[in-house]
Amino acid sequence: MKILDGKKIFSDIKSELKKEVSNLKKNNLKSPHLAAVLIGNNPASLTYVNAKVRACKEIGFGSTVITLPQEISQTDLLKEIDELNNSKKIDGIIVQLPIPSHIDENTVIHRISYKKDVDGFHPINLGRMVLGLPCFLPATPFGIITLIEKYNIQTLGQKCLVIGRSNIVGTPISILMSRNKNFGNCTVTLAHSKTKNLKSLSLDSDIIIVAIGSPHFLKKEMVKKSAVVIDVGIHRIPSELKRSGFELIGDVHTDVSDLASYMTPVPGGVGPMTIASLLKNTLYSAKKVIY
Repeated sequence: MKILDGKKIFSDIKSELKKEVSNLKKNNLKSPHLAAVLIGNNPASLTYVNAKVRACKEIGFGSTVITLPQEISQTDLLKEIDELNNSKKIDGIIVQLPIPSHIDENTVIHRISYKKDVDGFHPINLGRMVLGLPCFLPATPFGIITLIEKYNIQTLGQKCLVIGRSNIVGTPISILMSRNKNFGNCTVTLAHSKTKNLKSLSLDSDIIIVAIGSPHFLKKEMVKKSAVVIDVGIHRIPSELKRSGFELIGDVHTDVSDLASYMTPVPGGVGPMTIASLLKNTLYSAKKVIY
């Protein structure tokens, strides 16, 4: 079994982006700038935002973190987003999810300018993706496609099973894997929690992408020999074996590695590739290559 090493590919992409920033500066152009909006003090959200800020610093991007109280009103949050939309300094905007329950997530996503929506969640970007038009691809699916491309995994004519139908991962990656592109052209099945005979579907699949949000959901008896398995899930569970008192696991059981030809680790697989995609989208925004 070969590891699809997202950390290594992310490191390579950061080197490429660093060169891009250097070229921009040589031409007297400003460095790309990412703004992250963080609401409340969710430890996981803070960790994710800090990782993005660190990556920006490493490659020479500017970054701004707007930290807002948990009880902020939707109206005040939308005002903050409007300011970022109108700022010539800012190229990319993300609002770290999840957000408090009293704020409507769709309203927030729609309010971010689609020209600065580097997470790729805005309906205009998703609609353009479906039509095959230039857009900011959703960051995690973009990262998965990049990982497949970097490891030159055969996709032409392969049976691909996507487990999980979210608008952020499952639905868009199912569309991208079926697209008539070098690293697409799969016959795709989009499965979910209501799917019948899921085991028979997974046993018949050459590529399995799991983004259902359930720890160790995909088990060894559901995977055929030499399948490619991509695990999007990440869960923090208690562990007496770890000094921290917890460990991170995915949606795929570790024993699947006995059968898989390629498999993403958790952590260090899809997660770093999501940040890589976010940075690439921010660069595209700064260079105005999408619109």
